[in-house]
Amino acid sequence: MPAVIPLESSNAQSIPSNPLWDKPIHDQRSLKIACIGAGASGLLFAYKLQRSFENFELTLYEKNEDIGGTWLENKYPGCACDIAAHAYTWSFEPSPNWSSVYASSDEIHGYFSRFTDKYGLRKYCQFKKRLSRAEWDDEKGQWNIEITDLETGNTTHDWCHFLINGSGVLNAWKWPNIPGLDTFEGDVLHTAKYDRSLDLTDKTVALIGTGSSGIQVLPAILPKVKKVVTFNRSPTWVFPTQAFEQRHYTPEEKEAFAANPKKLEDHRRELDTGIHGLYPLFIQDSPLQKAITSTMHDAMAEKLKGSGLEDKVIPTWGVGCRRITPGVGYLEALVHEKTEVVMSGVKEITAKGLISDEGKEYAADVIICATGFDTSYIPRFPIIGSNGQSLAEAWKDEPTSYLGIAAPGFPNYFMMAGPNSPVGNGPFLIVLEAQVDYMLKFINRYQTENIHSISPKLEAAQDLMEYKDAQMKRMVWDLECRSWYKSGSSSGKITALWVGSSLHYLETISDPRYEDFNFSYNGNRFAFLGNGFSQTEKDMTADWSYYLRDVDDGPFLGRAKHRRVVTKSGTIERSQMDPNSALRVL
Repeated sequence: MPAVIPLESSNAQSIPSNPLWDKPIHDQRSLKIACIGAGASGLLFAYKLQRSFENFELTLYEKNEDIGGTWLENKYPGCACDIAAHAYTWSFEPSPNWSSVYASSDEIHGYFSRFTDKYGLRKYCQFKKRLSRAEWDDEKGQWNIEITDLETGNTTHDWCHFLINGSGVLNAWKWPNIPGLDTFEGDVLHTAKYDRSLDLTDKTVALIGTGSSGIQVLPAILPKVKKVVTFNRSPTWVFPTQAFEQRHYTPEEKEAFAANPKKLEDHRRELDTGIHGLYPLFIQDSPLQKAITSTMHDAMAEKLKGSGLEDKVIPTWGVGCRRITPGVGYLEALVHEKTEVVMSGVKEITAKGLISDEGKEYAADVIICATGFDTSYIPRFPIIGSNGQSLAEAWKDEPTSYLGIAAPGFPNYFMMAGPNSPVGNGPFLIVLEAQVDYMLKFINRYQTENIHSISPKLEAAQDLMEYKDAQMKRMVWDLECRSWYKSGSSSGKITALWVGSSLHYLETISDPRYEDFNFSYNGNRFAFLGNGFSQTEKDMTADWSYYLRDVDDGPFLGRAKHRRVVTKSGTIERSQMDPNSALRVL
């Protein structure tokens, strides 16, 4: 057995003054990280940091009273995820117990709550605390942050090495900008701030908005109300779902999923694969786009037949220009005798009702605003970068991000589901996992090297924006339709979506392009090499000959071979998705 060599050098006093020079290579310095939000993104970051890292301090600042983000806040009638529940889980955390194909917001919140408790993530959360200001201190290499206690109004100050923005895309809900909204004498509700105690029985309800929430609200409230006046300013594609239609899983199905993980995995793969196969739908004039648009037009026309709404509700632009929403019961609700459809926006609100753009007033007892969120990506509080400029100012014309994860001029700052992430072109939670893995690769280098700060180069982000704008011209999202993908405009730049499939994005960020980043160092960049000893030699329980083996079972270093192994190439046979199978997924 070899003699154990002491790690401390006998002539340490001759080594230049640097705390790393007396330590083995890759010494783990203490990390302090602040994350905005304890919704799905923030919880995932906490889980993955806890799983892979040591010697860190993490705080999730959450403005609400509990975890869950959008799934805590959105409690409106009919609120459910528009992605099938078994395709809306973490890749490593399936649930056999989903009650229905499209789970309610309460059930989804329950999933994330169980995830939080299972992995002990609440210890990182500070509730009813809003991170209200962040400013980069380049001298110290840290973010100085201000936290507002939403119960007392008091502010405190703290700092962190890394600032993580997990506040989400659809989180900053907003009232519609309609004159007279505050003069209405009845109840006014927003779908993201809904009061479940309000009884709608025999009430006349005005519903503003035809996005996902409006499409879910109408059929949910119709049985109770006296009448609904729905203001449909613009047409929208609505999918009368087929094979993955909203239905409850039977007790036998749930028992089978719990008893046979392979059966559950097969069902999850079926859903995920179907969603991935839809990507050609989003390419203008593709065979799938043409076929689905034609098929959907006919399916909607059949449901609306005889109502006079066929030419008003069915869009002329291609399917997918706006977010695809399963419209379970929506078209039937539109043609119901208790529903009055007004094909215009609301010009003004009075004490007793709403005035349409055409000048006609409609009486109402309750107004429900299904008017969405601020999707400009502009932060709701000051984030001041290395050059003294706020992120709001830097992004006033367009949010210029790097891969939806980082922003030039804002060191040690990462975003989840930032601008131009694939939030509408595949299974969303898998994208969040990949983004967190990506940023943790940088944080790992920061913790174990002599790095002061990390930020993407402006020219790299600008090149990405140029590529994105050019490629988006061939996508259906670029058509003339009002969409939150374009910050609520009809013809602006597409700021929300990645210009490719979600699988394309996963491959894009699987290996960081470190050459696209500015790295600054605390003195000598190689100080992390330390005193010449490895971490393995420091570990007296480790195998110092760990590299010896009988066969070469190491990972392939060529991208193509590595990809084929990771994706299990050769194990599946499939053909191109046809319109009927695409409709079954939708």
